[in-house]
Amino acid sequence: MKEHLEQGCKSCSKIVSVWQRVRQTAEAKTNYRPPSDAVRIAKASFAGSNLTVEQKRTDSLAELLFDSFLQPALEGVRSSSIGTRQLLYRADPFQIDLLIESQAGGPNVVVTGQLLDLRHPEIAGHNQQVTLSNLRGCVVQATTNQFGEFCQEN
Repeated sequence: MKEHLEQGCKSCSKIVSVWQRVRQTAEAKTNYRPPSDAVRIAKASFAGSNLTVEQKRTDSLAELLFDSFLQPALEGVRSSSIGTRQLLYRADPFQIDLLIESQAGGPNVVVTGQLLDLRHPEIAGHNQQVTLSNLRGCVVQATTNQFGEFCQEN
C-alpha cells in the first residue's frame, strides 16, 4: 500500500488523509473531559427524569428483567436515540417483551409487545387482554393476536 501511495495515486492519498484526520480526532477526544458544570447539569436533568428503575417495586406485579435505557453507551458515543425503549418483564408464569417507540412530531407512543406463558412456551396466548400502566396516568390496553403479540398507539 505504501508503494502505491508513493506512486502518487491522488484518490487513495485523499482517502488516507481523511482516515488520518479521523484517527487524530479520535485520539484527541479520548482525553476530553467536559466542564464540571455541564456534568452537574446533565446529572441533575437525568435525576429529575424518572428514568431510574428499581428491580422490583413493592407496588408492581412484575419484575423488570431488561431495560434498554439502563444499558451503558458504547465507548466514544456521546448520545443515543431515546425514541425507542425495549423492556422485558416477568410476572410468573408470564413474560412480556415490550417495545415503546415515540411518534415523530407528537406526544404519542406506539407500544408493541408479546406475551409468553413460560409454562407452555410452545403455545401462543391469543385473545389475551393486556393492560399496561406507567404508574403516572398513562394506560395502554390491547388484545393479543394468535402469536401472543399486540400493538397499540397511545
